[in-house]
Amino acid sequence: MNAYFSVLKLRLLTGMQYRAAALAGVVTQFFWGFMYIMIFEAFYQNYLHTPPISFTELITYIWLQQAFLAFIMLWFRDNELFDLITSGNIAYELCRPCGIYGFWYAKLLAQRLSSALLRSFPILIVAFFLPQPYKMTLPPSITTFMLFLSAMILGLLLLVSISMFIYISVFVTMSPVGSLLVFGIIGEFFAGLTIPIPLMPSWLQNIAYLLPFRLTADFPFRVYSGHIPQDEALIGIFIQLGWLSVLILLGRYAFDKALQRVVVQGG
Repeated sequence: MNAYFSVLKLRLLTGMQYRAAALAGVVTQFFWGFMYIMIFEAFYQNYLHTPPISFTELITYIWLQQAFLAFIMLWFRDNELFDLITSGNIAYELCRPCGIYGFWYAKLLAQRLSSALLRSFPILIVAFFLPQPYKMTLPPSITTFMLFLSAMILGLLLLVSISMFIYISVFVTMSPVGSLLVFGIIGEFFAGLTIPIPLMPSWLQNIAYLLPFRLTADFPFRVYSGHIPQDEALIGIFIQLGWLSVLILLGRYAFDKALQRVVVQGG
């Protein structure tokens, strides 16, 4: 495990150097955040029935979404890994004295962590001081906040586990474009990033609850606002742990199978 922790630390330190890019990202996230808020504000001003999630909870949902974008977006990628697969330089990775799955998992985890650390705090600080009704609110209690932190960390680990399948698929397709589009569109929609899960029709909600995507974004964000009660949040965390175990096991199996088919420079 020391090798994986070392990779995580080094990649985290490297990612923290890109402060100018992070500042540009913060400005971009505020633009998208205000745009989504104004769209939903128009919807809430003209609704016929009481929405299943309050506007205040929705505001917090959107700001958390923008602050932790690096934690929840499947299109957030490492082009270096794609180049290793498509160029044949995967041969150098095979020479490493550690498992490639864990090595790549640590790299992707560090990449998302460094990006989120640089962007999240400025966005959250400003969001707490915005005027009403655009202001982000605090969680109802310390217990709720601790449940949110647990759900957010597990959601990040889940997302990295899901994103590993994108890289595994490139061993077969030799092009990341299709996998990124499919995983990105489906994952973003069923994670509640296009439309929050409570605002979806009931039949779409049933599909979303069967998939792991909502556990990476919608679930922790609604735990934070108190929209999901503490007892349900605790059950959801155990479900996250179950999905994480399954996805890692399946990912390692699929990765090993993909490596058995690798041909570099004619074998």
